[in-house]
Amino acid sequence: MPYTDSQRIRFFSATAIAIAMVGHSASLAQENENPEPEATEAEFLGTLTLGESKRTVQTETATPLTVIDQTEIDDRQASTVAELIDSVPGVTLVNGSTPSGSGINIRGFGANSTFGSDQKVAIIVDGANTGSEELYRIGTQLFTDPYLYKQVEVIRGTIGSFEYGSGIIGGVVKLDTKDASDFTGGEPGLKAALTVGGYSNTDGLNGSAIIAWQPTRNLELLANYAYREQGFQDDGDGNEIGNSEFELPSFLLKGRYSFGVDNAHSIMASYTNSEANDRDVPYDTFLTSDGGFGNADRDTKSETASLFYNYNPLSNDLLDLTASITYANQEIDQTYIEGSSPLERFFPIAALVGADHKYETTRATLKNTAFFETGSIFQEWRTGIELIRKERADANSAPGGEDDRYGLFVVGNVDFGNGFSLAPALRFESSEVTGTLNDGSNVSYENDALMGGLSARYAFGDGFAVFTSYAHTENLPILDDLENAVFMEQPEVADTFEIGASYDRIGIFNDGDALAIKVNYYDTTLDDVTSYSDVSEVSIQGIELEGSFALENGFYIDLNANFTEGDEERGTGQTVDWRNAPADSYRLTGGRRFGSFADLSVEVVSAEDTVRSTLSQSGERQTVETEGFLILNARATITPQAGPLEGVAFRLGLENAFDEQFTPLLATRPAPGQNFKLTVSKVF
Repeated sequence: MPYTDSQRIRFFSATAIAIAMVGHSASLAQENENPEPEATEAEFLGTLTLGESKRTVQTETATPLTVIDQTEIDDRQASTVAELIDSVPGVTLVNGSTPSGSGINIRGFGANSTFGSDQKVAIIVDGANTGSEELYRIGTQLFTDPYLYKQVEVIRGTIGSFEYGSGIIGGVVKLDTKDASDFTGGEPGLKAALTVGGYSNTDGLNGSAIIAWQPTRNLELLANYAYREQGFQDDGDGNEIGNSEFELPSFLLKGRYSFGVDNAHSIMASYTNSEANDRDVPYDTFLTSDGGFGNADRDTKSETASLFYNYNPLSNDLLDLTASITYANQEIDQTYIEGSSPLERFFPIAALVGADHKYETTRATLKNTAFFETGSIFQEWRTGIELIRKERADANSAPGGEDDRYGLFVVGNVDFGNGFSLAPALRFESSEVTGTLNDGSNVSYENDALMGGLSARYAFGDGFAVFTSYAHTENLPILDDLENAVFMEQPEVADTFEIGASYDRIGIFNDGDALAIKVNYYDTTLDDVTSYSDVSEVSIQGIELEGSFALENGFYIDLNANFTEGDEERGTGQTVDWRNAPADSYRLTGGRRFGSFADLSVEVVSAEDTVRSTLSQSGERQTVETEGFLILNARATITPQAGPLEGVAFRLGLENAFDEQFTPLLATRPAPGQNFKLTVSKVF
């Protein structure tokens, strides 16, 4: 579907901003031909205190990248990992306040209301690829606790994904667990960190206990136990939200040891485990089938294990070698509750609802990063080879088997020293999928693909930069499609074009003021579609905006916005709006920091009304309208700097302050109503 007038205005407005940036930067460059004399070594220019906002805009790269650090993770007091990243432009949650029946959608791909995943968003925990492919109506099952992590990186789109896998169209979510040195400061010693929290909607309780020990500077060990539970939440009208009750204990064990000359050698090992035990809960965790599937007792176990060896000698820039092996396992054991489904008399529903699932992904990777200079040209190249095995137990409506792959990748960054840089990427991947069909016959399918992309960036001397990229990827056939011989020989093919501009400047009104803006337009086309019913092609375009402005006196403003249009071509040749495209949305945060003592902020979140065209069961065109929303959140972090409470952090949050009733687009159940959160933490 073509852009609407308002969407077209937004696009041309963004383009005009980029052009204005370029023109203005050229004039400033001309002014700088006669710069002021530089200060001599004897002159003291004073200490410069920079203003700081909630989040740093990544203006130094063409990749659409957002980094959420430990400070923001703590500040958001998220109930799930999904809620940590819902403020990233292009990211939309499908029911984000619970680990079950929810998922992450990026740029219109990822979780949806039928399957918890479509393989087009990669979720990586300490290098381990997690995910359950197209598990019907149960969800992504991203069972893990935000307390385990110190940083989350979100790469939107394909251009930054070739190091992590194939078929990544929506993006990558990388989660890095905490290290002992984050608490010990890298010095020998023993530290403990305790966190206790709760929230009002409804009976929410959470906490974390961490022991960080560094017997020597070369050895660090960490143990982290987290616990989280909540009752059935209420929506804005005070009604109970189905399937919103959960209990989730999690833990992390992690160690790192460095040795050799200049500590050039290091070994890191980590293990995460989360388990949930749900009783008499809907099998359809998305609640889209009016209880037709009945209820089940469900035990879910999710674990990851990572082992890394790194050799990085200070004397050799050509050698930064990493060998790793990672493992992700997800087990779902279910028992059907007799008499809970009206279909029980007509269909063997117990076999479907009571099916047990087990997904295992093992990945072995060897890669090297090399740095070198050729004249004024600085180059960085990462090359790697990896072996991947996915094993899945056979289950009702979820065929089991093995998916064995090997991949080769080369990712580079070439800086020509004059503001211009290129970042090429290439990946080759080959797969062999084997399994047993329902009739007992064994089958095997082989596929391979060559993928890659190129981004270019030009930085002017005054903080302005423009960039563009093109990326091609292929989603190789998966175990879910073993029964469909056509799909098993038909990789999905996606091409993405992007263009954008950024501006980053220190000193607007005062020397310590900081301004950063990044705007990005993308256009993605997905062909040979197998992941979505009765769809042959998907086309989606969007604009993403990130901005921050911080004054040296502590005031700051952050802006994130996303505008999207998309369409899908049906098997009949008819074209309607893309069913998984997110709503246009805005998020504006304003606040002030009072040194290290306090950070107070207010956040406005808005989504526009959305009207989407679709086809009825009889094939007639119809429209579906989803009402937008406007909510207010408030946050405060208070950390006394003296007295008996010195070092204790008090975090208060008020979400959906005015108790608005709404169901976000793509969600299948209402959003929680007003929720007051309180967290207290201390490092000893």
